[in-house]
Amino acid sequence: MTDQETIAEAVLAAKLLFIRYLEGFTDETGTRQMPNLPNHAVWCLGHCALTMHRAAELIDGKPPSEADFVRGDGSGSDARRFDTESICFDSIPKDDPARYPPLARSIEVFEAACDRLAAAMRESEAAALERVVPWGSGELSLRKLVHRVSFHNAMHAGQITDLRRALGFGRVIR
Repeated sequence: MTDQETIAEAVLAAKLLFIRYLEGFTDETGTRQMPNLPNHAVWCLGHCALTMHRAAELIDGKPPSEADFVRGDGSGSDARRFDTESICFDSIPKDDPARYPPLARSIEVFEAACDRLAAAMRESEAAALERVVPWGSGELSLRKLVHRVSFHNAMHAGQITDLRRALGFGRVIR
């Protein structure tokens, strides 16, 4: 197995782990926020999906999917697509289901982003893993970037775990 395949498989394995923390959420609770927990499950899905698309774009040169995202003004999304400005870094999540796609569609967008990032990794040349690209206020190799994005997803899965507890949901890992 190549390094690219190993990294791609890790992205896909993490996708399944992230999704399991959404058990019990509905369209109504998907945008619910709790005191001292500003993000909500649907925002986390869109935010992580956009982040993965941005990382994949640095690998394959293709922008985020227009089927999943619309570049708007942050005022909201439609039933099929996230407004990138409503889920980007420093955006402020709102407990307003009309501003985001429904939960099931949000999960589809997240899963598609995971699949795209994994595919971009698989299709990349081995030398591309060491190529340094701009990310945030610094630079990283593509190898490190994909690991960082995976950790980013895990951090947001932790936020969803906190939301689950605050909402009184049962345990996911039994």
